[in-house]
Amino acid sequence: SAASDVYKRQAVAREAGAEERAAFHLKAAEDYLESAQQALNERAYSEARRDAKQAKMKALDALKASESSAKDE
Repeated sequence: SAASDVYKRQAVAREAGAEERAAFHLKAAEDYLESAQQALNERAYSEARRDAKQAKMKALDALKASESSAKDE
């Protein structure tokens, strides 16, 4: 599912040091994921889908930023 994919990407991003190097993107991903879950609870499926996609993109941004920072070290 989209949510489990986002959780996996967040875990990978954390392991790559995203909390230090890309905290902004990781926080945004978590916020979007929380919003998607809330929308699901309210059966607002198109909003949930949109927020889940945004969460995925922000998690990818966090991963990319952490990988970029890691290369610079």
